[in-house]
Amino acid sequence: MKHQTIRGKILYTSKKPGREGQERGREYFTFTKHGDGKRTMRAICEIEEPEPTVLRDITYSLDENDMPMDCFVRLTIGDEFMGAGLFRMAPDAIECESFGPSLGRVSQRLEIKGGYDGFGTHPIAGDAYITKKMDRSRGPHKRDFRCFVPSPDHRGATPPLLAEARIQLEYVGEETVTVAAGTFDCFRYRFTDDHAGMATTNGAHPDYDVWVTADDDAIFVQGGVGGYMQTWYELVEFSRS
Repeated sequence: MKHQTIRGKILYTSKKPGREGQERGREYFTFTKHGDGKRTMRAICEIEEPEPTVLRDITYSLDENDMPMDCFVRLTIGDEFMGAGLFRMAPDAIECESFGPSLGRVSQRLEIKGGYDGFGTHPIAGDAYITKKMDRSRGPHKRDFRCFVPSPDHRGATPPLLAEARIQLEYVGEETVTVAAGTFDCFRYRFTDDHAGMATTNGAHPDYDVWVTADDDAIFVQGGVGGYMQTWYELVEFSRS
């Protein structure tokens, strides 16, 4: 085959008092890199804690400029089907066809009206990849990020429907990090929700630090969310072929 494949596994653990280091889920991801610069990410995310459990299947494609082309989302919550949605990105709009027991069938078209940074798919591997939109030549700095998401819920555990989210992303600097999958030169970033652009019943999204490989593949290495979530994520398996 002419494409390159990147595979990995991310372990989800807890930092909550009494649960420190306990496994709470996992994510299996694959990136397919094509010769024309386009990529497709596939991810299976399993969240066991807190209840209800979340099983998320994602297939997400980007063009040669790392802008979203299309995304398929399928959600099973508490071991019951919640919904499936197909999102297609046009030059001036994003379209969605979604179905779920609580929704029926829904068709959406959301006019973009201006530039945006990407599509927030909710897998941890996708959180890392979108950091490529930061201009590191400016040095450590912070800016607003305009994204669209298939769910504004912090775990992505609502039926797939279009929503806009404005968050902030900070480039912190460079660090070398050792995890179960190896030692990596990394860029460190921090997602914040200064203006409550992703606020839910739990409030604004807590600060979220991520360490991402210092190369064009932007692979998630480690990271964690504070606040009420108290989670940690680590790359435990990794390969390129």
